[in-house]
Amino acid sequence: MARMEMAESGFCAVPAGPDAFFALGMMHAGGRDTAVDLVAAHQWFNIAAARGHAEAAQLRREVAEQMSDEQIGRAQRAARDWLRQNPVAMPVPMPVAHAA
Repeated sequence: MARMEMAESGFCAVPAGPDAFFALGMMHAGGRDTAVDLVAAHQWFNIAAARGHAEAAQLRREVAEQMSDEQIGRAQRAARDWLRQNPVAMPVPMPVAHAA
């Protein structure tokens, strides 16, 4: 199962990894533990695809077939805003120690 990063409060802060984003898309697309929300499903599938999930782009297309242009625009803006606020942390290169 996908790992979730925990905030100091103990609540899940940000899903970590494309599998977690994909799971959120599936949850909203299928109405599992929440009402069906195609805008949110498209948003999370979009984020999962952007983070490298292999199946997310296909499911995003399938969800989009059921949405209006206005809904797709809202989902794309929401995904873009989320990605802007939650950039992928890039590893910091460690200096190489040279033998003296």
